[in-house]
Amino acid sequence: MELAEKIYAAVRLIPRGKVATYSQIAALVGNRNLRRYVGNALHKNPSNVITPCHRVVNAKGFCSGSFAFGGPGVQQEKLEAEGVIFVDGHVDMERFAISPDDFEMMRAGLV
Repeated sequence: MELAEKIYAAVRLIPRGKVATYSQIAALVGNRNLRRYVGNALHKNPSNVITPCHRVVNAKGFCSGSFAFGGPGVQQEKLEAEGVIFVDGHVDMERFAISPDDFEMMRAGLV
């Protein structure tokens, strides 16, 4: 499986109503330093219906730039539709970031 496909597989494991960071997805596929590659792969995602890239945010919980998901605010709208709450323009990471247990279950799902 090529790296982009591993990234898409990891993103598909993020539970509805939760978010993961680019670094977490990079760590799941084997190299935490590949966070920029993760962002690039997600930008080229062939199907946001199959691979819910809107669930990936930066380390501070901010959404992607305006080019993604059809325009400014669309990623936030999609997350809010799943029950994710934003505080001061970013995801409330304490409540909605994947937990260490979620992370371990996701890692197990990739093996």
